[in-house]
Amino acid sequence: MNEIPEWGTIPQMLRQRAHHHPESVAVIDGDQTLTLADLRTHASKIARSLIARGIGQGDRVGVWAPNCWQWVVTAFGIWDCGAVIVPLSTRGKGIETAEVLHRTGCRALITVDTFLGTHYLEQLASAAGAARQDVPFGGLPDLGTVVVLQGDTTLPSTFTWDAFLDMHTSIDLETAEIRALEVKPEDVFEILMTSGTTGQPKGVTLCGGQILRAYWDWAEICGLGAGDRLPVVSPFAHGFGINAGIIACVERLATIVPIAVFDPDRALDMVEELRLTTLAGPPNLFGRILTDPTLDQRDTSSLRWAIVGAASVPDELVVAMQNRLGFERVTNAYGLIEGSVVTMTRAGDPPAVVAGSAGRVVPGMEVRLVDSDEVPVPVGERGEIQIRGYGVMTGYWEAPQLTEDAFAPGGWLRTGDVGAFDDRGNLRIVGRTKEMLIVGGFNAYPAEIESLLLHNHSLSQVAVVGVHDEVLGEVVWAFVVPQTGEEPTESEIITWARQNMSNYKAPRRVFILDALPVTANGKVAKALLRQRADELGASVG
Repeated sequence: MNEIPEWGTIPQMLRQRAHHHPESVAVIDGDQTLTLADLRTHASKIARSLIARGIGQGDRVGVWAPNCWQWVVTAFGIWDCGAVIVPLSTRGKGIETAEVLHRTGCRALITVDTFLGTHYLEQLASAAGAARQDVPFGGLPDLGTVVVLQGDTTLPSTFTWDAFLDMHTSIDLETAEIRALEVKPEDVFEILMTSGTTGQPKGVTLCGGQILRAYWDWAEICGLGAGDRLPVVSPFAHGFGINAGIIACVERLATIVPIAVFDPDRALDMVEELRLTTLAGPPNLFGRILTDPTLDQRDTSSLRWAIVGAASVPDELVVAMQNRLGFERVTNAYGLIEGSVVTMTRAGDPPAVVAGSAGRVVPGMEVRLVDSDEVPVPVGERGEIQIRGYGVMTGYWEAPQLTEDAFAPGGWLRTGDVGAFDDRGNLRIVGRTKEMLIVGGFNAYPAEIESLLLHNHSLSQVAVVGVHDEVLGEVVWAFVVPQTGEEPTESEIITWARQNMSNYKAPRRVFILDALPVTANGKVAKALLRQRADELGASVG
């Protein structure tokens, strides 16, 4: 394993990479191509513009936009001025986004006016209140600057992308350089949101030094290097998107190819047109590509390696990926926002290991499996996965009790995932201890979904459960009790949810009840609801 260079911080890493490899292509986004020198220049301008707007070291800056080259340069500009990036999901709607902006105290927001038919600023105004004096949204008093990447706006303290960049001339380069070089490896540099078990999303705080190391090692094991072209399908708002898709590529001199909207049916077109060297996604993505009737006529010779995530896959799929798509290496891995990269398969692992496990523990991290009393279990037995090491979060943003609850004695992070080790140290993920759904690869907690649905004032009680789905893995079904005098229909509630919630959180079915079933101690009887959902699913199927 090659040791990570002595950068320490992301601003230092960018400067070193741009100085020694100025012409290395950092980003390809349609007609826009940026070298590392271009990236360094753009980041400096954005940092100076943020400083001109009063953004100080440690201030939070939200980014609510689809994957694009502006997202990449904005991230490095935020880090250059010593601020903390708060990536916001493009799937999030006004209520969800306003909550995150409020809880993290974001002082600036970089966004787009419209994406895939969603009017971001309109939704945010509806959820956070109309403009007041020099604040764009009355309910977000800390948010004093909004930058719109695409589109115009008449809101106060809101600027177009070009107008914002023009502000950099008011701050001299030396001032900005001093700010960038003051950043320390232990400074928080990003807050990634994860769904909440209690109805509120949690902000995972991560430091620049630990993520530089985590994704340097990740790239080393995967084989990511100079000349690679990585299509970033995962949103930059997610841990893999921002850390593997942006930071690892710049570290390793690979090219970032941002994908705003991914069409799996065009995956082979992208490979041929862009000469992509890698693909990352769930097993069904690769299964879909392998069944493309035009595959045998396609040129996939540029492909070198693939990442299939932590899901179990058939051995035959891994073999087919190597033989028919030409991948030299297929990697499976396990990680989480709170713990970065934990385990990975290695080069030379047989298909059975890649298909049936998430590999072995990465250097610098520790994993143990424990029973319900937090006593380690023997090899081969199932237990909750607990981790510790340099990749583990510093804690949840301004949530000391949640942070304390997340750790067991000795600094072990409780992941809530269940796994088993084989006698070679390969970890197999077998389940979850937390009440969490995985909908199309996105983690969703019932408590958060229930909290969001209760923003619909026609409902007085809500309980949601996960139901198996052939395509998405799981989907949300909701059982609701209307407010007295209200008579909402299933279609009305689903329509409201799709307009006000991330699409993967919106229920696919809604059942209206007079009362929710409860247990002897007064809690909602989720077991009965799951049983009812199974019966209803069977009757529909």
